[in-house]
Formats: sequence, C-alpha cells, structure tokens
Amino acid sequence: MGIGLGIVLAVAGAILLFRAVDIPDGWPVDNDALGWILLVAGVACIAYALVMNAQRNRTKHIEERRTDV
Repeated sequence: MGIGLGIVLAVAGAILLFRAVDIPDGWPVDNDALGWILLVAGVACIAYALVMNAQRNRTKHIEERRTDV
C-alpha cells in the first residue's frame, strides 16, 4: 500500500470524473459517483501514507552496549 496506491486510485477517479473514459450504461453505479469515490479514496490513502511516513521518521533508536569487566 502507500502513496503509489493512492495515486493510482486518484488518477482512476479523475479519469472517470472528467469523462475521459465512458463506462457502458449497464453498470449499476454512475460514472461520476464512482469517480468521486475513487478520487476521495485516493486522497485519503495518500494522506494516510504521509502520516505513517512522518511517524516513522520521528522515532529514535537508542543503542545500549554493556560489557562485562
């Protein structure tokens, strides 16, 4: 998952929303509604990936070495 999936979903939603591709009328979902759903899901996926990446960058790693004398 991650930013790549979010970009793919957002691009697919934008293609459907701006009618670059027309899906036949046999589908039970409207092209505009499906476009909005995919676009919002893509933006949410990108935001989630950025938040998770920011949390990963704020962690601190402490290395403790103990030697026997």
